[in-house]
Amino acid sequence: MGINNLFSAGGVVMVPLLGFSVLAVGLIIERLRFWLKVNQRQNRVVRDILNLYRRDNVVSAIDGLRKNADLPIARIFLTALELEEPTPEEFRLALESEAQAEIPLLKRFQTIFDTIISLAPLLGLLGTVLGLIASFASLNLGDVGGSQTAGVTGGISEALVSTAAGLVVAIFTLMFANTFRGLYQRQMALIQEYGGELELLYRRRYERGGEKSYASTR
Repeated sequence: MGINNLFSAGGVVMVPLLGFSVLAVGLIIERLRFWLKVNQRQNRVVRDILNLYRRDNVVSAIDGLRKNADLPIARIFLTALELEEPTPEEFRLALESEAQAEIPLLKRFQTIFDTIISLAPLLGLLGTVLGLIASFASLNLGDVGGSQTAGVTGGISEALVSTAAGLVVAIFTLMFANTFRGLYQRQMALIQEYGGELELLYRRRYERGGEKSYASTR
């Protein structure tokens, strides 16, 4: 059965299912590009920034973050490092608040994926019901095996095709949605790890500055 025949055999529910499939593919491509960019550059950028900051080269660290401001973790670090002489508590709060602000970007389109995963099988089930209704409507007990057989067969075909199409769309979207959910969880863990390391470096630097100020007053 060709694509055109398959689409026509599925009935009216194939139209929204086609729309869902096109939407899902477009959003999946966008998310794949986003996570590919993050995973390719993030570790190298963070390692370089932490090394610069560890050597007290704060200006170069901030410049490096600004050049990579398209990365979520770079924006998180930049928000904290651009504060003017914050206390360690203020520094930590800046990291945490900016990390919370980045969550919608990291989880982008997740609600749409969940909606497609939920609705696609239901639309397939609706097509099944409509196909069975058409089959029974075409059935004439006095004409078994006669001219009504084509209508019954068409209704059953509509029921089976629409169900299969709904499941395919849902399974395809679910596979990528779970992948993106795993990448999000891994990213949040890395943000906590790298953010904790930067906070520790800042606390040490802050305490050294306090010790120097105390020594100068004696």
